[in-house]
Amino acid sequence: MQNFINYLKDTRAEMKHVSWPTKDQTIAFTLLVIALSLFIAVLLGVFDAGFRKAMEFLISR
Repeated sequence: MQNFINYLKDTRAEMKHVSWPTKDQTIAFTLLVIALSLFIAVLLGVFDAGFRKAMEFLISR
């Protein structure tokens, strides 16, 4: 049990050293993640459609 209590004390002490992002940074990073996710989703969708059309073309020959 003492190990667990020491763990909690150490964790609390370490959390005081964390530099948390500001509200503006959090919003900016969140929007960046959303934008990149949408971009990657569209890019993968385009590649998927292109490969599907290529396979349909090759199979129908």
